[in-house]
Amino acid sequence: MLSDPIADMLTRIRNATRTFKETVDIPASKFKEELAKLLVKEGYVASYERLVPEGQKFDVLRVTLKYGQKREQVIKHIERISRPGRRAYVSADNLPRIQRGLGVAVVSTSRGLMPDREARKQGVGGEVVCVLW
Repeated sequence: MLSDPIADMLTRIRNATRTFKETVDIPASKFKEELAKLLVKEGYVASYERLVPEGQKFDVLRVTLKYGQKREQVIKHIERISRPGRRAYVSADNLPRIQRGLGVAVVSTSRGLMPDREARKQGVGGEVVCVLW
């Protein structure tokens, strides 16, 4: 049993990009689907779809990874910040800037998941789920 399914999702994406896989399958949940949607919107992954594989009881998110022109990794670093043992909450004023604005901090707010710059614009804080660049 996994104690942190979000960290598992991020690790699967990290490992798949390092071995230049085209897609990666992740056990599905609503939160993971919202995170995948945000990664697509921010341009870090190409697409995602929710599948029900034959013979299995649970849905799967199939994330299609994205690479550059010369097959360089788009996701160079992906890290879980808020963990079950240590939650990381920040106010709108203290939202982190990742790589001087070139990276993204994913923030879980009362208005849903959003990147740090959008949360800053709306003036809401929340839980910093992960950072990537």
